[in-house]
Amino acid sequence: MRAAARILACPLLLASFSAYAQAPQVFGYRDFSQQAKWDAAFLAVPDAKLAGEHLKILTAAPHWASSQEDYATALYVADKFKAAGLETQIVPYKVLLNKPVKISIEAFTDDGKKLMSGPTPEHVDPKEYGGDPFQNDPRIFPAFNGSSPSGDVTGEVVYANYGNLADFKKLAEMGVSIKDKIVLVRYGGNFRGVKVYIAQQYGAKGVLIYSDPTDDGYYRGDIYPKGPYRPKSGVQRGSVQFLPIYPGDPQTPGIASTPDLPDSKRIPLSELKGNQPSIPANPISYKDAAPILKHLDGPTSPREWQGALPFTYHVGGTNKVTVHMNLEQDTALRTIWDVIGTIEGTDPAQKNDWVVAGNHRDAWVFGAVDPNSGTAAMLETVHGLGELLKQGWKPKRSIVIASWDAEEEGLMGSTEWAEQHAAQLAHAVAYFNTDVGVSGPDFKASAVPSLKQFVREVTKQVSSPKGGTVYEQWKLDQQGEAGRRTSVSAGTPGGPSRFNAKVDNDVRVGDLGSGSDYTPFIQHLGVPSTDIGSEGPYGVYHSAFDNYNWFVKFADPTFVYEQQQARVFGLQILHMANADVLPYDYELYGKEIVSYIETAQKHAAADKLNLDFAPALEAARRFEASGAAIRTHQQTPPSNPAALNNALRQAEGALLNPEGLPHRPWYKHTIYAPGEYTGYAAVVIPGVNEAISTPDATRAREQLVQLTEALNRAAGILESAGK
Repeated sequence: MRAAARILACPLLLASFSAYAQAPQVFGYRDFSQQAKWDAAFLAVPDAKLAGEHLKILTAAPHWASSQEDYATALYVADKFKAAGLETQIVPYKVLLNKPVKISIEAFTDDGKKLMSGPTPEHVDPKEYGGDPFQNDPRIFPAFNGSSPSGDVTGEVVYANYGNLADFKKLAEMGVSIKDKIVLVRYGGNFRGVKVYIAQQYGAKGVLIYSDPTDDGYYRGDIYPKGPYRPKSGVQRGSVQFLPIYPGDPQTPGIASTPDLPDSKRIPLSELKGNQPSIPANPISYKDAAPILKHLDGPTSPREWQGALPFTYHVGGTNKVTVHMNLEQDTALRTIWDVIGTIEGTDPAQKNDWVVAGNHRDAWVFGAVDPNSGTAAMLETVHGLGELLKQGWKPKRSIVIASWDAEEEGLMGSTEWAEQHAAQLAHAVAYFNTDVGVSGPDFKASAVPSLKQFVREVTKQVSSPKGGTVYEQWKLDQQGEAGRRTSVSAGTPGGPSRFNAKVDNDVRVGDLGSGSDYTPFIQHLGVPSTDIGSEGPYGVYHSAFDNYNWFVKFADPTFVYEQQQARVFGLQILHMANADVLPYDYELYGKEIVSYIETAQKHAAADKLNLDFAPALEAARRFEASGAAIRTHQQTPPSNPAALNNALRQAEGALLNPEGLPHRPWYKHTIYAPGEYTGYAAVVIPGVNEAISTPDATRAREQLVQLTEALNRAAGILESAGK
């Protein structure tokens, strides 16, 4: 059916089109009427059934990064890009990846009785609730952690709850030593690599990470295959790279790891310390963790450390239980493949101001939710853009659509590409990300403050399968949530966002921490970014059970949320590519920064740190005021907006500190970074807040100076453009 006919066949889209046509003005546009027509034509294209077909094909086989099955998905995505009319390349990089050769974990009591020998294969009873049709695929690797070194270690066990910094400090207060122990921690609370990072600092020999039923198992609801939650043999794989230090290929921080890069440019393996652990780590199921935990003695764990297994948790450390870990990893340079599709812009003054949008394609196993629900939605976005191209549409700014590889191993495909194209990305006006595209019906988004209202406005134009618009349902979901978690995150980047400021009464948009491919764009290069997903009860994250069978039973059986996400993703791209003036909201940005600084001031006072916040607050209020003043020019765009757009883009870049954060200079943004001891969650004004948390008054004063200078730089740029 032709696009026009599809519009007429859909009353909701027709109503939306009429609303656009009547709208006299949209922020960033002199005249929105032509864009409204293109929007309506685009919205008619993304197809739920086709999204389901994409997902089924992409998840037919395990496709770990660098495997032949992974390359097959690259070819599939490239074919779809080309069919839509995008100029398409498959771009290879050579990155350091570990592949499991042998994973053996055994536990013994002090009298030599064997408690477990594993890891136990992921398996559910094929006779119950339809079983799982994918679990016996011989290509499934044993569960392992990316970036873990090989190791053959034996030690007594200490239970350290979620393995965050406060947990390790609590053990020290209890007189329980971590040195030369094997630490058992549960998923959730922070990034798994941070758990290993802290355990290593405390002198541990090795780390085992398990999923407790409290967090994503039977405590939450029915387990798979009856329900969506993690069964007893389910294992959460994942990278334990020290992501908060830097992401990407560990041997080439700041440099693109292209196939022709000479060895002299790579950090030798013998000197590799930065973002790689030196102790072995491996994930296990709660089936395998239970006998270890059950036989631990020593002090009773703090009651908030108690999980849902049916016995009292103890912290151990008394030689009652010993674990032997024997991990053999094949660590080598391996080829990965990004797929890059481009639609060239038509405005000579703006064609190099790229709009970049991406999703990763690689998976630990089948990856139906993470990440290929996002890939399927993105392909239907591309389908829609292709139909517009056939109808004669062209964007003002160039559009780059990316299918990243090896995200699961440490954001490698996106980081290497971003490092390779850093000069061009200095002019990029946005990066739009989707990762866990659909695990259920509840829309969520995170963004830099300058794009929070932009995301809200886009969702007002897309219909929701629940009725009304995505925006309306998003707002209703948040009102009904009232602090209740509707999605199990258990350490996933797709979980509920952490909100560090609430400066308006609109629907909440989260802050960007890390754990997905926006990281190199906003936090290393200063490209304004957003991240969207549609969430629900999702207990099989990073397991073999995150497959097509689970998806059609529990996430999106008719793929209508895939269709929704394709539409939201596409409208972000269309509007940013064609807006006369960049639709950034620096007034809101400034308000949030003022809130961040005032909160940090309270923490510093509580910790009795003598710090002068006045210059930073003055600079933040100046930034807020300059953002408010320049909105007048954005609301009535000048006939030649090139200088205004240039200043708007430069203002975000001015918030970068070329020196980077203390101890981790790859991260350069003064407002947002993943926390050194959280990983996924955003730490706002990180240089200042982490110095306060240490506490280190001297460092905090230095970071306040850096923050003040950055805010004044950005405010000065906006003030000059507003004259």
